[in-house]
Amino acid sequence: MSVRPDLHQHYVQSCRSLGQPESPFIAHVLQEVDKNDKMKGTKGITLKIAGNNHLVPVQNVTDDDLQVLASVLHNSVFVTGLDLRCNVLTDAGAKHVATFLQENSTLRYVNLMFNDIGTSGAELIAAVLHRNDTLIYLRMTGNKIGNKGGMFFASMLQINSTLEKLDLGDCDVGTQSLIAIATALTRNQSLKAINLNRPLLYSQEEETTVHIALMLKTNPSLVELHLCKHEMKNFGVERLCEALYENSSLRYLDLGCNKISRDGVKFLGELLKRNQTLEILDLCANRIEDDGAIYLSEALALYNRTLRALSVVSNGLSGKGLVALADAMKTNMELAYIYIWGNKLDEATCVAFSELIQIGRLKPNCTDVEPYEVDGHVHLAELSHGLQKHYYWTPSCGEETSKDANASLAIAAVTEY
Repeated sequence: MSVRPDLHQHYVQSCRSLGQPESPFIAHVLQEVDKNDKMKGTKGITLKIAGNNHLVPVQNVTDDDLQVLASVLHNSVFVTGLDLRCNVLTDAGAKHVATFLQENSTLRYVNLMFNDIGTSGAELIAAVLHRNDTLIYLRMTGNKIGNKGGMFFASMLQINSTLEKLDLGDCDVGTQSLIAIATALTRNQSLKAINLNRPLLYSQEEETTVHIALMLKTNPSLVELHLCKHEMKNFGVERLCEALYENSSLRYLDLGCNKISRDGVKFLGELLKRNQTLEILDLCANRIEDDGAIYLSEALALYNRTLRALSVVSNGLSGKGLVALADAMKTNMELAYIYIWGNKLDEATCVAFSELIQIGRLKPNCTDVEPYEVDGHVHLAELSHGLQKHYYWTPSCGEETSKDANASLAIAAVTEY
């Protein structure tokens, strides 16, 4: 069995040789890894050096800190994941990441979300992925790489055949790069999940949605697609639904925070009557109202037996639509997860969902409400469950690997790293 090198001791030596001060947080993480005998001899570990870790004093990782860390991990085959989220890395830090990816043959997961990496940093990382054949999952979330940075990743997707998950949410990508990414994915057959949330769009014509729909008609591999905050309206939903009649791979569709109304959901209802692939549908923060919920409930009650999770959080629903969804769950035994908070939870709704939970049809950890009774009346309290509960953060212990805490990971599992 291979013996893992002492990472902390190597780190101290590298700091001295490079003339850099030690980072107490990095030192603490490496000491914990060295101390953990249970992990020795396993296939690999993920170093969690996230700047939003509040259990220990955190000093954000800088570009210079990353240079030292990269030298420590240069020959370490045990480290297969690197979580550097919420630090202060800039384009200089991205250069160290790119160099490390070029020289390291074991790293499969890199999380750089919410740093200060810009366009030139995106260019460096995307360029090295033209040649890298080990990285499977990259998160660039919240780094303002802009439209030009998005174009570098679009070019990478035309060449790279290893990457399976790419997160470019909140990266300020624009119309040109979204269209380029969609075009690249018409040929790329390795990517399984992509997050394109919150681009900067200045047109109301929904050109990007049209191109994404065209891509879905021919892409045979994409499993998970996030399109939050795309200013998508009913026209765009109709184009996506037309494409999904011909798609047999997509299992998770996220359309949250758009401008979809009941008329747009009518197309989704018709799609669910025939689609045999989609397992997760996220419609949170739209405006589907009761009529939209009824369209969905009719499809789920009578036709669809594939969808396993539905979010209608904050959609202007009242008892009429919510009770219809609850009734659909009585005949549809496949729908296991439903999230309804942020709507008008009248007494009829409270009773309907309370009954589902009491009879065991809806498990308490598969929804975001919990019934309680006051003076003989049933009410619903909010629970912190949801489709992306651990998108921005992961707990230091406990729930991170709990499937019920984040339904998307449980249902449409895509390689983490």
